[in-house]
Amino acid sequence: MNLVSDEIRLTQFSHGAGCGCKIAPKVLEEILQNNKGISSNRLLVGNDSRDDAAAYDLGNGQALISTTDFFMPIVDDPFHFGRIAAANAISDVYAMGGTPIMALAVLGWPVSKLGSDVAQRVISGGISVCNEAGIPLAGGHSIDSPEPIFGLSVNGLVAREHLKQNNTAQSGDLLFLTKPIGVGIFSTALKRGLLREEDYAPLIDQLSTLNKVGEQLGKISEVHAMTDVTGFGFLGHLLEMAEGSGLTAEIEYTSIPKLPGVESYLQQRIVPDSTYRNWNSYSEKVGFAKGVNVTEAFSLLPDPQTNGGLLISVAESAADKVISILRSSNSYDRPIGRLSNHADKFIQVK
Repeated sequence: MNLVSDEIRLTQFSHGAGCGCKIAPKVLEEILQNNKGISSNRLLVGNDSRDDAAAYDLGNGQALISTTDFFMPIVDDPFHFGRIAAANAISDVYAMGGTPIMALAVLGWPVSKLGSDVAQRVISGGISVCNEAGIPLAGGHSIDSPEPIFGLSVNGLVAREHLKQNNTAQSGDLLFLTKPIGVGIFSTALKRGLLREEDYAPLIDQLSTLNKVGEQLGKISEVHAMTDVTGFGFLGHLLEMAEGSGLTAEIEYTSIPKLPGVESYLQQRIVPDSTYRNWNSYSEKVGFAKGVNVTEAFSLLPDPQTNGGLLISVAESAADKVISILRSSNSYDRPIGRLSNHADKFIQVK
């Protein structure tokens, strides 16, 4: 079913979709190995970790957060594509507890295949989300490319003591995930023309909703670590948190939020290729307890997300405070697991 109002189907012009375009974790590790530039004692977070953005100490009690994120279309509608790509990029700032202040556009466009009017609608979508975040889209750069690409370079600010990282969790912390998973499965169904009409609006809403709640959560000292779930899937980003902190994440599978109706697509074996790529990159670090539906979990937990929810590690003593904030922002507010001292696997799904 064609769920857009015109003949343009952006997903047919690209080989990948959204954050599923990401290079596999193991390949990325090989690329970055031994590739380190000049160091600075003001660089608080750089490419020596697998965090959401870089952070630089401004020396006045604040840190500058800087990130770049772009990808190929995950939906067919140009305006929605622009909104989704912009929201996904801005979320990196929120995931570190920061406040975005400015964005620059990154646009690659196949000008011989898609008209400038289509690109204009993509940019309009990006501007609309920047407006929601209260920041200007102040410029950017564009190239003529074989496939359509759009995203943002975003800068933000955060008080130095409120800066959150993905590798600073503590044993005993509770884990929260603010949005349901399954976006990669829904978007794959969309690209194949198999997405049900009633599932389109929830997909677009999730993909384009800003993770603004991260700015509030960043001010809570008992929130020890935070990241957003994107192209490496829930398991991949949880692994970055658990392994980076030297801990084991014990997850209750039935507590993990999932997009309603995702099971029907799994029954049709609608799974992105990136799911298998993700799983092959970190499967040896994940264990499953008896009773878990491993077939379903294998398809959902490594599913590449685009503008996914925030993954939060918080001391149990502050759980009620975090739940109240999540509830007020219409985010998923149930704990999904706990971190403990490292055992046999970095992730144990129960």
